[in-house]
Amino acid sequence: MQGGGIPIDLILYAMVAAFLVLRLRSVLGRRTGYERPPQPERPAAGYDPRAAAAGEAEAPDALPPALTAGQARRIVPDPRSPVGQALARIRGADPGFDPNRFLEGAEAAFRMIVEAFARGDRDTLRALLSDDTYAGFEQAISAREAAGERQRTEIRAVQETAIEAADLRGTVADVTVRFVSDQVNVTTGPNGEIVSGTEAVTELTDIWTFQRDLTSGDPTWKLVGTRSG
Repeated sequence: MQGGGIPIDLILYAMVAAFLVLRLRSVLGRRTGYERPPQPERPAAGYDPRAAAAGEAEAPDALPPALTAGQARRIVPDPRSPVGQALARIRGADPGFDPNRFLEGAEAAFRMIVEAFARGDRDTLRALLSDDTYAGFEQAISAREAAGERQRTEIRAVQETAIEAADLRGTVADVTVRFVSDQVNVTTGPNGEIVSGTEAVTELTDIWTFQRDLTSGDPTWKLVGTRSG
């Protein structure tokens, strides 16, 4: 192109560069780090280093809300169902309890625990896990450190959080949540070689149980059980 105008080829290069930047932003996830634990009630409680606190279905035929970017679909059982009635009993013992807000907090706890486990952040885990569950997590962290391994997980999205079960025994409440997430999980050895996992995005279902004594001044719902869905 002649004259004082901007060359056409430069304009085309700029458009292509802008398109690539937008594509990268849409596909790159936030790195956290996570290995899936077995059920803590089994003999080897907590995470297996080699393997992998509570939306809105008020009626049985109600459709879940549409997803927006970065937001999980939250599902609360019908109030007339056994689980819905158990949630009502929990709310009767603790008027501040709201199932929808609980699910929001449960997703935040899911992410925090995933990140803390990957970092080997024992202090954060101790604050969010029951003693028995923490013991399993700590054992797995120690084994990973002794082997010189590192865990990398990218949580690309949490697609769904749903209350699966609830119970109230005296003043102690349990709420079980199903998390459906898209993750990349890779464990690498001392020399950076892949020990387990894959770079492929995989949909995972985790079922976690949170517990709290409703008379306690501590508002934290602690993780007391985990299993794969």
